[in-house]
Amino acid sequence: MSSKDTPHLSTLASRAIQPRFGELVQSCRQLTMNRLAELLGGVFSLVDDTLFECADKAENNQVQALFFDSMREIRRQRPALERSYHQRFAKGLSDFLQGSLPPPAPFAELDVEQLTLVGNDEYEETLLITNMVNQVKGQCAQALFALDQRLALLNNGSKLGEDRNPFGPQAIAQTFRETLAQSPFALRIKTILYVLFDQQVMRNLSPLYDQLNQRLIDAGILPNLKYRPLSGTHPPARPQGSAGSTVAAPVESSGAGAPVQEPAATGTASDASALPASPPNNQQALYSGLNVLLAEHRRSGQERLGNSQSIASLAPRTATRTYSAQELLEALNRLQRLSAQDLAQRLRQPQAVQQVKLELHQQLEAASARPGQNRLTEQEADVVDLVGMVFDFILDDESLPDSCKTTLSHLHTPYLKVALQDKALFTQHHHPARRLLNAMAQAGSLYGGEGEERGLLAKMHWVVERVIQDFVGDLRLFDELLGEFNEYTTNIRQKAELRERRAVEAARGRDRLLGAREQAIDVVTRAIQGRELPKIVRNFLELSWSDALTFILLRNGEHSEEWRRACEVAEQLAWSVTPLDNAGRERLLTLRVPLLEDLRKGLEVLGGYHEDGIRRLLQDLVACQHAIQAKQPEIADSLRPELPESPLGAMLGEEGEFQRTTQASLAEHSQELLEKLRHLEFGTWFEFTDSVPPRRLKLSWFSPTTHNYMFVDHLGQRVAVKPIGQLALEMEQGKVRLAVEEQGPPLVDRALGAIYRMLQRLAGRNRPQPKE
Repeated sequence: MSSKDTPHLSTLASRAIQPRFGELVQSCRQLTMNRLAELLGGVFSLVDDTLFECADKAENNQVQALFFDSMREIRRQRPALERSYHQRFAKGLSDFLQGSLPPPAPFAELDVEQLTLVGNDEYEETLLITNMVNQVKGQCAQALFALDQRLALLNNGSKLGEDRNPFGPQAIAQTFRETLAQSPFALRIKTILYVLFDQQVMRNLSPLYDQLNQRLIDAGILPNLKYRPLSGTHPPARPQGSAGSTVAAPVESSGAGAPVQEPAATGTASDASALPASPPNNQQALYSGLNVLLAEHRRSGQERLGNSQSIASLAPRTATRTYSAQELLEALNRLQRLSAQDLAQRLRQPQAVQQVKLELHQQLEAASARPGQNRLTEQEADVVDLVGMVFDFILDDESLPDSCKTTLSHLHTPYLKVALQDKALFTQHHHPARRLLNAMAQAGSLYGGEGEERGLLAKMHWVVERVIQDFVGDLRLFDELLGEFNEYTTNIRQKAELRERRAVEAARGRDRLLGAREQAIDVVTRAIQGRELPKIVRNFLELSWSDALTFILLRNGEHSEEWRRACEVAEQLAWSVTPLDNAGRERLLTLRVPLLEDLRKGLEVLGGYHEDGIRRLLQDLVACQHAIQAKQPEIADSLRPELPESPLGAMLGEEGEFQRTTQASLAEHSQELLEKLRHLEFGTWFEFTDSVPPRRLKLSWFSPTTHNYMFVDHLGQRVAVKPIGQLALEMEQGKVRLAVEEQGPPLVDRALGAIYRMLQRLAGRNRPQPKE
């Protein structure tokens, strides 16, 4: 080795990570690679469904073919793409570990003659990468700041510079871009892959950065580092395109750029006063705010938290030491084993939150070598209280049937173990335990109070039993149970969709029948209008012949000869029992035989008349004709044959009558409401207050001819059919109203938001300000 090479090697050696930190960085490397492998797998698992949906909506066959071809090609290349991504990202981490990260090229070294216009595709990709990276920077500003400072200490105090963090969002996103560059996908396909990468990877990096920081803290790397956004009259200039991002300022020492540690802050009064009044949408910010509010509540000396006491209030005031994490875990394990005993019996009654806290405290004290001298750490007490408030929310949730609340309440102990093991339960929507709890709550609110309740409840019991009996710390159990539970609820949903389709088909048939009935009644009404008819003929036309007209119309159509003749028969029969002159009586003699024959055929269509009954009825009609023409109305009035009740009239008459009268009565003052109802889309949810609790029903179908609106419940069962006039009238009266969006936030999101607002109220905030 020549002497002139020595300075170069010395420089590289000074830049490399110090050997004492090598194992720590390798541990961080393994953590990151495992997490990225999981998240990237989520990207490719969604490609087929996403591209298939895009192909289904493609504007032409050529674009559709592009989506289908790309679907097959990505499926074929997936192993190579995933392998390439992991290799490229690992190379960057290895370069950092060895101190050989390539330096950024200074602007002054660029050759102007080599500059070219950026291609449109490249520009679009750059925008996509920049947007997703900036979003992560904004959401994870505190964690990224801390990680940059800690890595700088590992890097011999040398700062990594803008976007040089090998674990940072820029490295993660840019590696994906370099991976896609080796495959000739069209920009339209790459854009879809970038969107999926953003959704599945970039938006789920917050827990990873928290875990990396925690691992470094546990190794003693700046454990008390404090994050302080820059403030003052002269803030540093922000780089172009990063408006709105938070800039953090470490306090520099006189050393090689390493930040000075300050005492850790655990939620000061000023921190709490700066919190937004409403729960933040960002889950990480929401969880941080809850921690600040819980710390403030603890300092206030209040013991109540919702429906239970804070677990800190159960500890003796003379406690001088804290339980170890192992002691707490063992106490929870004992509680879980106790709950597994006689579980079927326990599931019949709700598990009170206060009872869980008391039993946990008793277990801790009973196993302690120093009873009466121990307490939980403040952080652990906050987690216990926060989980308790989530389960208090479940027990109070009005959207859940009592049976489902009772079942879910028994997950309290295992979920407490999950929360103490992994705070991502509160910050990550896709946390498996959180998704399972949300899925069961949603199924309970949709189907728990309906006919599927027994089967659904049995499935929920099975899930709870598996969690209590089998959860020992491996979160994969929740993924497994979620898959099985979702399969069950998918089956319920498919059954509901099938019931709804059948209900719609039946409603269409019923509506067609109602429309035909309406036309038949109109024919009879015109036939008897202005005529004084004997009761036998009027009843026959209104009860029996209107039904025969309905069936003839349905069978043959309104343009058929059969329908025309049936209408003519109604007119001729009504005419035949009015006083006639000589010419009329002569005509009646000619028409009587074919008239009676057509009446007989029509009655046979109904099926409710036997041959003897038809013969007697026709004889009575002929007798009535003779009596009227002989000017002997009393004989006609004495004819009272027993006509069978109209089955169609009993089934449809009330709907048809209401349709006529109500719409007319509303015409003057409810046209706007009627017009709104006419333009509603299928799937709109209504709330009917005619029961307690109110029923939520979905508009599944309406008739464009009769304007009947059909409603189904969550299980697809037909519950109500209402003419538009009746619906408008009930909406005016406040008995029916349009419901809010059916699919609200998931259970845990609603619970954490409600807890945040409650803690704000307990702190004296969110109160109406007095008017000046």
